[in-house]
Order: sequence, then structure tokens, then C-alpha cells
Amino acid sequence: MQIAGFSIVRNAVQFDYPIVEAITSILPICDAFYIAVGNSEDGTLDLIKSIGSSKIHIIETVWDDNLREGGQVLAVETNKAFDAIPESYDWCFYIQGDEVVHEDDLPIIKSGMEAYLNNAKVEGLLFKYRHFYGSYDYIGDSRKWYRNEVRVIRNNKAIRSYRDAQGFRKNGEKLRVKAIDAHMNHYGWVKPPEMQMAKQRSFHKMWHQDDWVNQKLGDASTFDYSEIDSLKIYDGTHPSVMINRINRLNWKFNFDLSHKNMSIKEHVLYLLERLTNYRIGEYKNYKKL
Repeated sequence: MQIAGFSIVRNAVQFDYPIVEAITSILPICDAFYIAVGNSEDGTLDLIKSIGSSKIHIIETVWDDNLREGGQVLAVETNKAFDAIPESYDWCFYIQGDEVVHEDDLPIIKSGMEAYLNNAKVEGLLFKYRHFYGSYDYIGDSRKWYRNEVRVIRNNKAIRSYRDAQGFRKNGEKLRVKAIDAHMNHYGWVKPPEMQMAKQRSFHKMWHQDDWVNQKLGDASTFDYSEIDSLKIYDGTHPSVMINRINRLNWKFNFDLSHKNMSIKEHVLYLLERLTNYRIGEYKNYKKL
């Protein structure tokens, strides 16, 4: 069984993406890693090269900044990385630049790949998600955060990155997947407030025109983390590759866990989900087998 990891990145230094941690977190179970490095305004290319692994293959690309509908450019770039993976690889492990896997989950992920390798009905593996917010101590627990997503897919080029590259589809159809007991840790909402605001301005431009972004975000120079609807304390451990980054944390964020910034309807749905683990109206870009 051969496994290839793949990802995309652009301006990782400028916007403080944990892309090195993302790549190195899954590199132990990958036989190769393909990354599309977009034209950047910082030292992103050198950062990726500094990882120094012979497994890593860099595809230098130029992003089409005119593709602003639905974040389409992210899917275009993801497909470039995926298409660079040779046919000899069986599974392709996708990870985004702000996602990191805990080392304890690597054996579970690899076992899932082995278990379904010869089952052609299984087109991908479904991960659970933890969305960290504000600091490394809190995770989002409201309905605004997606709970699962596909991160391992067959090396079948009929599979394409979907919409803004959150998931995948095959010939326009949802992938048939098996859920595994492994988590993806999403750290995109843990950055210094000034850098988070800069990232938001840049990120929104992948969906909207400049006027919309300026009107939406105004002239604020820092991101206000306190406006979130609901959080809970994270009492687990972080991936070992994240420890140095966590130790460098240089801002404070505290949240009143009793605070629920929700409408009555949202609060009722929130409580129902807490009781039943069922989410009414949940969007699922996959078909669980």
C-alpha cells in the first residue's frame, strides 16, 4: 500500500499558517507528499523547502486571483497538487495548511486505509473535527462548525476538489466513505488578533470583491474573538509538532463558557444536539457506508 499526502499553500509566513506542522504531522505514514506552493509575497517556498524531507515534492503555481466565486481558486489549486500524484499511489491524504493530525491517530488512519484498500466501494475516509478558537484552550461547539470531512481519498483522478476545497466529489457525486475514529485538529482560528484580521481580509477576497470586504470588515486592525456564539474547554493533548507553536502564544483570550450568543431557536437546536448527538439539517458532502 502506497500513500501520498497532498496540500496547497500561499503566503504561509505572512498569515502564520502552521503548514510545516500540518505536513510533518502526517509525513510519517506518507511515502511521498505533493504540495502546490502558490506565488507568495513572503518566504513560503523557502519555508516548505526547509522541512528538508526527500518525500516532499513541490509544484510551484500561480493563483488566478480573479476566481472569486465560492472560493473556487482553492479547489483549482488543490486539484493541481492531487493531479501531480503518480498512479502508483493507492490512497491520497489531503491536509489543509491550518490542519494538524495528532500522532496518536496515525495508526488508526493507516489501519483504516489497510482495512478498505481492496473494497472498491469505499472511495474515502471520514474524519472527526476539532475547531480551536481564540486560543489552544477552546474549541467551537455550536452548529456553525462542521463536525466531519473527508481527508483520505482514492487515487482516482475522477475525484475533484469541491467548491472551496473543503471536500471532494467524484464525477459530481458525493463520495462513498467510511468513518474512522480519528480527528483533524483545525487551528485556523487561533492566531494573534492582528494577524487573524489580516488573514480574514485576504481570505474573504477569494469569495468577494474588494468593496464587499472593506464594507464587511471596516477599518478594524484586530479581530474580535469575543463575538463567537459558544465554546467549550479542550481537555485533551495537542499534536507534538504543535508544542513549540503553542509555547510561543503571546496573546490572552478568555471566554465565559456560560455565554451563548444565540437566538432562541439556535439555543434549542444546540441543546438538542448536546442531548442526542444528532444535528438537524446537517450538511454532509459525502455518503457514509
